[in-house]
Amino acid sequence: MHIKDFNNWNVEKQYINGNDKELYFDEREIWWCACGINIGVEIDGKNGKFERPALILKYINKDMVLVTPLTTKGLEDEYHVRIKTKKMSSLAKISQIRVISSKRLLRKIDTLPEDQFLRVREKLLDFLS
Repeated sequence: MHIKDFNNWNVEKQYINGNDKELYFDEREIWWCACGINIGVEIDGKNGKFERPALILKYINKDMVLVTPLTTKGLEDEYHVRIKTKKMSSLAKISQIRVISSKRLLRKIDTLPEDQFLRVREKLLDFLS
């Protein structure tokens, strides 16, 4: 059984919450995101910063975005959409979309080509219907 490191995540979360950096981000961008340690099967971040790549699906405002986490594990199915950029190949885990604070965005990785972004949105709409 895997033991989740909630205590260290709490320390990192407090640091992130206190950070008032101003970021510029947009839809289709892929960022390292402080996803944290979550409950049950909710996807967790990795390493000491509890981060993982996430695709920005919707810009809500300067403080809030809708994202889907990315993973390299699994196969393309109704819950995962394969994506590829010059810098990475991954699966968008559309079954775990969520609204996050932009404070969780750490570093920009790349921008998803528009045709692939439209495919992710189409699969997401199918998933939600």
